[in-house]
Amino acid sequence: MISVEDREKIRRAYFVEGKGLRQIARELHVARKTVLKAIESAEPETYTLSQPRPAPILGPYKQRIDELLAENSKLPRKQRYTSHKIFEQIVKAGYQGAESTVRGYIGQRRKDKKRPKVYLPLEFDPGTDAQVDWGEALAEIAGVLVTVQVFFMRLCYSRRLFLMAFPAQKQEAFFEGHVQAFHFFQGVPHRIAYDNLKAAVQKVLEGHTRQEQQAFIAFRSHYLFESHFCTPGQGHEKGGVEHGVGFGRRNFMVPIPKVASFAELNALLLAECLKDDARQVDGQPVTIGEAWELERPSLRPLPGRDYQCCVTRAVSLTPYGQVEFESNRYSVPADKAQLHLALRAYPFRIDILSKDAIIASHARCYRKNQDVFDPLHYLPLLEQRPGAFQHAKPMRRWRETWPPVYEKLLAKLQAEEKDGQGVREFVRILRLHEQYPAGLVEQAVRQALEYGCIHADGVALCLRQMQQPGAMMPALDLAAHPRLASEIAPPDLHCYEQLLSAAGR
Repeated sequence: MISVEDREKIRRAYFVEGKGLRQIARELHVARKTVLKAIESAEPETYTLSQPRPAPILGPYKQRIDELLAENSKLPRKQRYTSHKIFEQIVKAGYQGAESTVRGYIGQRRKDKKRPKVYLPLEFDPGTDAQVDWGEALAEIAGVLVTVQVFFMRLCYSRRLFLMAFPAQKQEAFFEGHVQAFHFFQGVPHRIAYDNLKAAVQKVLEGHTRQEQQAFIAFRSHYLFESHFCTPGQGHEKGGVEHGVGFGRRNFMVPIPKVASFAELNALLLAECLKDDARQVDGQPVTIGEAWELERPSLRPLPGRDYQCCVTRAVSLTPYGQVEFESNRYSVPADKAQLHLALRAYPFRIDILSKDAIIASHARCYRKNQDVFDPLHYLPLLEQRPGAFQHAKPMRRWRETWPPVYEKLLAKLQAEEKDGQGVREFVRILRLHEQYPAGLVEQAVRQALEYGCIHADGVALCLRQMQQPGAMMPALDLAAHPRLASEIAPPDLHCYEQLLSAAGR
């Protein structure tokens, strides 16, 4: 084959300069047949093999490789011949060539047999469909790099996207993602497509039939949408959200977000979703936000109240004033403890209830075998047993983070009061945290130390004065009670002056 440059030289020599075939062939050192082909067409020829290249080493074994590949289609998917196993089989038969040659031949044979996948272009009506999926991403939360689970929901008509990050793909997080997405979209789509997520599907049956989780059925009933589950392994059936997962991760979470909490991360993601409304998808006449405005009236209205996105468990109190959930132990107020309680686990918090009244709330812990204490829960016990103060685990943890001024106050009280009375008084001061913000209590403790009133009543007085700095007792008006009004003459201090002058002598 000649280059396109040589082909152009031949055509110019023949058509422009009027040279003959022999002269052109002689000057350019090419065959006359090549000159004729260049004169016939300016387009370069595509090189094709007129016959297969000889393979003297592999050739005798190609038929055996083809047989093994054909046999693969009848074997279980996880127990088929790999390229390496086929190589081992033909080595046993006498093959002495390289394994890479075998791999290359197998790859070509598979490519020849593989038919390209063709998908139907889909179009959706406003408000009818949405798609849901999970994705993973990295985020730096409170200085620690963690893998977060990101919930995605995408409206199929407007292509509006909602993201929310969670510590884990729990069912309660799955429901909470839906609830927040419905609020973001200001309505509920009529049908939502899913993979066969464990949060929704208990068992995959024949075809598109699924045995759904009871909690998911209750959730779906609350919002009255329909669910559709994709064929296992056929992610293209919800390709919109599959694309949205990658798009959201690349555009909303690059560079890796650095935040203080999940609340801050989700506020960031929500802002990015709102910003994405200004984007115009290729081939669409309007922006995502404008398409959503057209779609919003077709969404189902939100119900009057949100679904409780939690797992409820009956729990029993341990001897240490805790209840257990998923291997972690959460404290309960000592003065409100009951033997049998209820626990509600939300994605980010744990509520402990006694007869439908919440008696304790904790940030949910996703680590294993952890004690989650609120030290205030143990103060009523310590007030009764001040001798246990130094060794009480909740207090030891609190002392690692509380203000240094608390240690100063505790030392003064212990020096002035004996037999545990100083610790008991200090515990009474700590119990002011049950009524006042921590920062205000710290400020009151500092003020009480300055005034020298280092007791619970003194700190409480400082707190009241800080809350009402200008409060003055009103003057007593006795106009309606003249009998009570009396004029009191000022005391005569002259006698005291005589005593002082006498002492000076």
